Amino acid sequence: MTAALADLLIERPATTDGAALWRLAKDSETLDLNSSYSYLLWCRDFAGTSAVARGADGEPVGFVTGYVRPDHPHTLVVWQVAVAAAQQGRGIAAALLDGLAGRLVTEHGITALETTITPGNTASERLFTSFAERHGAQVTREVLFPAELFPDGPHDPEVLYRIGPLTASTAH
Repeated sequence: MTAALADLLIERPATTDGAALWRLAKDSETLDLNSSYSYLLWCRDFAGTSAVARGADGEPVGFVTGYVRPDHPHTLVVWQVAVAAAQQGRGIAAALLDGLAGRLVTEHGITALETTITPGNTASERLFTSFAERHGAQVTREVLFPAELFPDGPHDPEVLYRIGPLTASTAH
């Protein structure tokens, strides 16, 4: 961890973090906002495959939520990543991804990471392609959900990014 991140604690979220994660997602203005209830459930049921970054005051300043794919138990799906606007540019999102992936390679034998990104979301594209570069992994891309599959109005297609292989030696 760099000196710029020395004041952060990265750990599993607790259910008491659900409201803060919802606010971070809402304030991002780029993420699809889920119900506040879903963030509470996520912090309960998927804490082991998610991470939260806490500032000096103990409050969440960033998070990554993920889950292990039931039909591909060595694949981590990253659902959402958010960092408070005042904390952006410090490498918090990268530290969250690196820490979570490293933990899950060790604990669950994760060998691949998947996420979806809408075209034009250059911040997410950079975050995940730089993750792959840092870990010596390949990136493949394909449209997972075309725009016409979304029933709730106009939605950009979701492009699936597959990153791997991840190993204990690359996920540090």
